[in-house]
Amino acid sequence: MSNKLLPYKTAREKLTIKQKVGQLFMPAVFINDSEEEIIKIESLIRTNTIGAICFFHSRASAATNFEGKKDVIYNENSYERLKQLIKRYQKAADIPLLVAIDAEWGLAMRIENTNQYPYAITLGSIQEDNELIHEVGRQIALDCIKAGIHWNLAPVVDINNNPKNPVIGYRAFGDDKNEVTAKAEAYINGMKSVGVLNAIKHFPGHGDTDTDSHLGLPVIHKSRQELFENELYPYNKLIKKGVDAVMVGHLSVPGLDNSGNPSTTSPKIITDLLRNELNFEGVIISDALNMHAVSKKYSQNGALEANAFAAGMDMMCFSENSEEGIAKILSTASEHNIECSFRRLWKLKEKIFFEVNGKADLKCKSTSELNRKIASKCITELYGEPNNIKDFNKTHFLNLSIENHSKNFFSSEIESEYGKKRLTLNNLTIDEVKTKASQHQHIVLALFPPSVKPKNHFGFPRKLLDIIRSLIAQKNILIYLFGNPYVLDELGLKPDSNAVVIYQDFIEFQQEAFSHFSEKIQALGKLPITLKTFEA
Repeated sequence: MSNKLLPYKTAREKLTIKQKVGQLFMPAVFINDSEEEIIKIESLIRTNTIGAICFFHSRASAATNFEGKKDVIYNENSYERLKQLIKRYQKAADIPLLVAIDAEWGLAMRIENTNQYPYAITLGSIQEDNELIHEVGRQIALDCIKAGIHWNLAPVVDINNNPKNPVIGYRAFGDDKNEVTAKAEAYINGMKSVGVLNAIKHFPGHGDTDTDSHLGLPVIHKSRQELFENELYPYNKLIKKGVDAVMVGHLSVPGLDNSGNPSTTSPKIITDLLRNELNFEGVIISDALNMHAVSKKYSQNGALEANAFAAGMDMMCFSENSEEGIAKILSTASEHNIECSFRRLWKLKEKIFFEVNGKADLKCKSTSELNRKIASKCITELYGEPNNIKDFNKTHFLNLSIENHSKNFFSSEIESEYGKKRLTLNNLTIDEVKTKASQHQHIVLALFPPSVKPKNHFGFPRKLLDIIRSLIAQKNILIYLFGNPYVLDELGLKPDSNAVVIYQDFIEFQQEAFSHFSEKIQALGKLPITLKTFEA
């Protein structure tokens, strides 16, 4: 068989039942693998007629290492390596592979030195301009096409209403079901416009959890009615609009299935609810099957894959036991069910390899210019007492910052334009901070959080948090936050505290933040989530 996609009718007759099952597997492949590991993947693809692959940066950065237990080696040549490996793996395949990646905010989610776009939570702050979000989806899709990637496993349509969520948070558009749905639709349509596949995730809803499913099984304690009114709302709406795939998360949802089965292996959730009740006709794909929420439950290799398929799953993502999974499905599943899943997957392949959209405009626009437009629309003022910061930039203020790895253009520009020396809390002793603060009643504090995730107070050392809280209690502070807005709940803010959320630390966002501080532009964004600090 040549490396060319056959029409479905021909494929149905020519492919063996084992080859059809092989098409339902999407093993993980790694940009920084050794030659020995690459050869093993080539052999797996060749001997098992694997249907798709999903790229990750390295085995050290894979899902089960989500909390950073292994060192991730920086590779400035990752992008070229990615393109080389795609060619090698496609050459090993008798049938063209669907190549997938998680590129929620661009290829930079997995690959160094590639275009990065704002997180979903940032896009969630934009008001009445979903065209910008459409453009983000389109630009990310174009970056995928250039690399040889067909399938962006995005967007996240979880409704993030749990500030302690360790794995969704900034990856979600917000906590309002209508806004999440509208923004996800714009993002999807942007990808569709240039012919890249999508996958909405993580069904039936991973937003209201405080357990990381990479490491354990989250439980959603909500009734069926509550789930339909909120978590399932985006799925219901977007499925009717048309999506390529739905990714099922690893979740325990007693309100939908009280058997104890995680959603990954639940016929009630996958077949009865998603397939039959919500009438989804596309591909149902698993979240990574190596994640501990489900992988630790099955000691026999291939059993997880077979149980997921029996529940209604079409594609097994990040299966670490593809050969055993194929054999197990062959020995337990009906030929009818295999054919149905194979046909759904084949439709996606036909969409990519047969339906060439000659009318699509494949010209890329400037990533920097797009990021600047988003920055100008997302700046969000959270003012407890606006009078306290009236003409703030004209006062005798202290130019203070807490920094991470990013270049702090914002504070440097304040120093340059206002003559206020830039000081970093990271480098000052407690006595030095007290001395400097005693000379100023007004402080502009630029916060660059060490982490975008809530673990360990977003990476802030306890002593540093204590200093910030002390300053907030005693001084008139204007905070500029270049990161996850949930950070503000860690700072002990007062009812009259004033903060400006910038969401990202990109240079374009810092430049727009400085324009805001200088009163050259207005804040047009709205907080897409609810903070305890600013609850009415």
